[in-house]
Amino acid sequence: MTEPTATGPTVTGPTVAVGAEVPPLERTIGLRDMIAYAGATWDWHRLHYDPEYLEERRLPAPVVDGQVFGALLVEQLQDWLGPRAVVRRLHFRFKNLVFAGDTVRCTGRVTAVDGDTVTVEQRIVVVDGDEPERAAVEPAGAEVVLRVPEER
Repeated sequence: MTEPTATGPTVTGPTVAVGAEVPPLERTIGLRDMIAYAGATWDWHRLHYDPEYLEERRLPAPVVDGQVFGALLVEQLQDWLGPRAVVRRLHFRFKNLVFAGDTVRCTGRVTAVDGDTVTVEQRIVVVDGDEPERAAVEPAGAEVVLRVPEER
């Protein structure tokens, strides 16, 4: 791999440069969202919806499925870079539980650009109410390849 460059591709989209901030993505994850996700992924673990199961475990609310965070991290990148972005690698580590009704914010920063490949460092925090931000997912990040759009 060559040394990261200061600026990268500008192929029909934002200029990508080392140090550039990825526009944040903020989302409140409601129980309806969680049920729709469970239906789409066939993940019906009681942790994500069953009040009796949660009460037995002294949990205050249904727990957001961890794979939702991978989807949000990719959504953040694709919202920023558009259809030219192909996520080649994605990694993330869970730090704290996130519950139905919590609001999360995905943030990110470009750490390297090598030709058409962009490396991004990301994280997700819970940003509810008067509580200080709580890390939900970190470290996290992706390697994104920027494709040149096909001419018609």
